[in-house]
Amino acid sequence: MVENGNMKRNRIIAIVLLLLILVWVVVQFLPKGKTHQEGTKNPQAEAAKLVEPPMFNVDSAMAFLKTQVAFGPRVPMSTGHNECGEWIIAKCKSMGAAITEQNTKVTSWEGNATPVRNIIAQWGKDKKSRVMLAAHWDSRWVADKDPNKANQRKPIDGANDGASGVAVLLEIARIMQEKQPEVGVDLVFFDNEDQGAPEWSTLDGQTANKTWCLGSQYWSQYPHDIKNVRYGILLDMVGGKNARFNMENTSMSAAGDVMGWVWNQANRLGYGSLFVKEQIGGITDDHVYMNQAGVRSIDIVDMRPNTISMGMGGFEFGHYHHTMDDNVANIDPQVLEAVGKVVATAVYNTK
Repeated sequence: MVENGNMKRNRIIAIVLLLLILVWVVVQFLPKGKTHQEGTKNPQAEAAKLVEPPMFNVDSAMAFLKTQVAFGPRVPMSTGHNECGEWIIAKCKSMGAAITEQNTKVTSWEGNATPVRNIIAQWGKDKKSRVMLAAHWDSRWVADKDPNKANQRKPIDGANDGASGVAVLLEIARIMQEKQPEVGVDLVFFDNEDQGAPEWSTLDGQTANKTWCLGSQYWSQYPHDIKNVRYGILLDMVGGKNARFNMENTSMSAAGDVMGWVWNQANRLGYGSLFVKEQIGGITDDHVYMNQAGVRSIDIVDMRPNTISMGMGGFEFGHYHHTMDDNVANIDPQVLEAVGKVVATAVYNTK
């Protein structure tokens, strides 16, 4: 059948009106805050989707840090080391953790037997998605970088290098009692990380590197049940004054997507000047062995660009690193708080 001109015109008008009505209906039911351009995201809408963790209390974290320092240097086989280990276990148990200990002896840089006591505290062990957070709880046995030679064979407080990371982990354990994240959380306190060869050692570089991170080296051979662990975050020297957290190269190589995501959380929280999106050289730290065990891990570690060797990716750990000045006076509570908030945000936004 052939339509005449009026019939065709009326049909076209009806179709156009119908299409306009359909467009109006679709627009009304679009999610609010979306833009018209496909793939464009509203930053404020994205931020609103974040799960906000309970408040990270920096006073509480500082108290955890100071308690560790009050035990004295936490050098394996010392009284302070033993008492601090018992305290960490008691604190975690009081907050509902299931505790596993790894007690063994390994070979020190001098070739002698040295003890290792790794402490593994777990919450939500049965959850199918888990996160592993780690720090070392021992402190350096000698201040071998101290400018005063009289101090170079004395043990240090390790307020930043050791106690700061543990303090953040314990505060995260505390806030989990207020509100459990969707994922299970394993806190691993590695022992005997900081007892490696001193500056005056004659060991070659490759051999000397193997004398560090003895606790995590042992753990990597005999890890706890990590099959459901999605990623790991190591905290090392996370409370020092004038800290700077660059994107450490070993972390980027092993879990660059995790590091980028965590650094994005830091930027959203306003800590972009602290968590700098600048890739810098890799280091031997506990995260190396976490990755070797199969947990894709990053290191949040204070690594400051060294202007003398910037072109070669050089860095330093701050003037008080492995000196008697690694004490509470050189801790910045705001840095400790920033790291705690960033890590807590990452944990509570992991599905």
